[in-house]
Amino acid sequence: MWERFLNFLCLKAVSFGNQDLNTEKVVQVQNMVNCDNIVIFTKSYCTYCKLALDILDRCGARYTEIVLDRRDDGEEIQRILGELTGSRTVPRIFINNTCLGGCTECKRLFETGELQKLIIQACC
Repeated sequence: MWERFLNFLCLKAVSFGNQDLNTEKVVQVQNMVNCDNIVIFTKSYCTYCKLALDILDRCGARYTEIVLDRRDDGEEIQRILGELTGSRTVPRIFINNTCLGGCTECKRLFETGELQKLIIQACC
């Protein structure tokens, strides 16, 4: 299903505002999301990112963190994440290739115990 969506994006002229997104970069972002069961896109100075990372750590989650402000292509990745997920804000958390959302969603799922279940499923 995700491959079909990605192929659609590659065939269609994808744009964010007036800037066309590089389809090779879209594929690269998808590969980043696929690189681990849990992937979180952050910025080093973001307090919401730090809170989300703390929650994942408290759950014992193993994850890949991609720090956007420490990358030359961080702004472009963030634009692509905005196009793919509907939100440019960080953190952007993916579990099993599905966008969980940001800090608010992470915290809510943690408080209900659902995050722990998702993490267990992701690691098995």
